[in-house]
Order: sequence, then structure tokens, then C-alpha cells
Amino acid sequence: MCGRFAFHSPRELTAQLFELPGLPPETQPRWNVPPGTDIGVVRIAADGRREYVRLRWGLVPSWAKDRTIGQRLVNARAETLAEKPAFRGAFRRRRCLVPADGYYEWRALPGGKQPYFVEPAAGGLLAMAALWEHWLDPASGEVLETVVIVTRESAGVVAEIHGRMPVIVPPAAFAGWLDPTADPAAVLAPLIAAEAVPALRAYPVSRRVNSPQNEGPELTAPQAAAG
Repeated sequence: MCGRFAFHSPRELTAQLFELPGLPPETQPRWNVPPGTDIGVVRIAADGRREYVRLRWGLVPSWAKDRTIGQRLVNARAETLAEKPAFRGAFRRRRCLVPADGYYEWRALPGGKQPYFVEPAAGGLLAMAALWEHWLDPASGEVLETVVIVTRESAGVVAEIHGRMPVIVPPAAFAGWLDPTADPAAVLAPLIAAEAVPALRAYPVSRRVNSPQNEGPELTAPQAAAG
């Protein structure tokens, strides 16, 4: 799964990798991004070009009666996207990418849950597969746009820590995943194949990351696993 991540790479590097005209100057580095907050995503705009926008992490389907459902829809299993009412419409037409330098996962140990940071083995950015949705608040008329991160069965080093992991999209597959006219099942299949996991490294970090109130680069510094 993915319940917390870090995104602090320079705006210029992100714009280059995702072929964007740029990122908003107010984009701030973050080392402890939790659900329920606004996160940056890359999607296809109405004019057909890629855009970088901020959406609320926690999907609220268009048919939802209120926004509280988003608290439960932080991750979506890749294996059932086409079936689940909350995700199937977005899976067909509203796919996006979440840039991240890495994400946190927790491993159950005798001394309690130990957080690990998972990042590309060679450095650089990850692109996590995601879906976005828009919802009209029936009371206020406010339009809320939200996002959910897609997960798959873990493989590689992550399998030793947790049973699920984000679907990671390589640059060569960005266009296909983002294209709202592409067959979503055909695009997803190679991304969740056993051999599709990129080279990652994972290492224990401070339990200070457990609190979303804590921020800063020290959260991703390697630590000895406790217990």
C-alpha cells in the first residue's frame, strides 16, 4: 500500500521528467505527506496537454453523498479497478501520476511497527499510478477533485516489508497511462507483471515519521531497525 510519501525534488527536474511546462512556484518540498492533504499530480488537461495540479488525497466518487468516504479510499487495488464502483469510471478515463522521491511502508516487528523508506535504487523520482475524480458537494455547490494511489502485490525488496506496494509507472509508459482514450486494462497489465518492479532500495527510518506533524529531511535518514 502507500500511506505516506516524500516529494522534494527540484521543480525543474520534475518538470523535465514529466514533460511539463513547469511547476507552480509555491510547490514546497515535503518529506511526510499524509492522506487527506492536497498532493501534486500529473494528468491530461482539457486541451490535451499534461498539467500539474493539486488534488485531495482520498478519492470521493462522483456519486458519493458526502466527502467522508475519501478517508477510506486512499489506495485502490489494481486487480479490481475495473470492477469496483468507486474506481471503474476513473480507471477508464481519469488516470494520473503522483510524483514522489519515495514512500514509507511499515513492517511488523517484535518491538512494534518499523517504518521503512522505499526509493529508486539509482536515485531520482518515482511515478505512482493513480486515479482522479471530481465531486460536487450537494450542499455548497463546491467542486472537489480527489485522487487515489493504485497498488499491486509487492515484489522485490518491498515483499519483505509489506504485501502491497504502489504501481510504479516507468517514463516509457507515462503517455499510455495518462491517455484517456487508451484501453486501461491493456495499459495496466504490463505495469503489474512480476518483472515490472523497478530497482528499489528500502531501509529503516525514524519512527518520527509515524506522526504527520513531523517534517524534514531527517525523516528519510537511515536508522537501525528497532527490535
